[in-house]
Amino acid sequence: MAKQHLDPPELSAPPGGQFSQVVSSGPGRVVMTAGQVPLDASGEVVGAGDLLAQMRQCYRNVELALVAAGAGWEDVLRVTVYVVALSDEARTAGRAVRDEFLPPERRPASTLLGVERLASTDFLCEVEATAVVEQP
Repeated sequence: MAKQHLDPPELSAPPGGQFSQVVSSGPGRVVMTAGQVPLDASGEVVGAGDLLAQMRQCYRNVELALVAAGAGWEDVLRVTVYVVALSDEARTAGRAVRDEFLPPERRPASTLLGVERLASTDFLCEVEATAVVEQP
């Protein structure tokens, strides 16, 4: 069974088509990333104080994790984004970065959460993903 991205008419349409209400998949290998924070490969914070730069680094790190497991954004079924001090501006920045990474025709299910803080006070966001790689 191939991946299905559904927006049942009984549910409110996702704002701006930013995500799918339901994503399902048949047999395959599940890939789950840990929450990725805005650190580069040397462990340095990228974009200190800049949510947009940090969000991009988080998505880059998720992408690197997916590729290491033999997956890509097209395999992602769910994305969870954590943002410190969630605001309309933060939500807009998050959507802009999502659009850079996620294929518009296959948006994963998605959750955006505002949190008080993350593992380091330098981190403004964190992103994690769940993917299914279909078996040949």
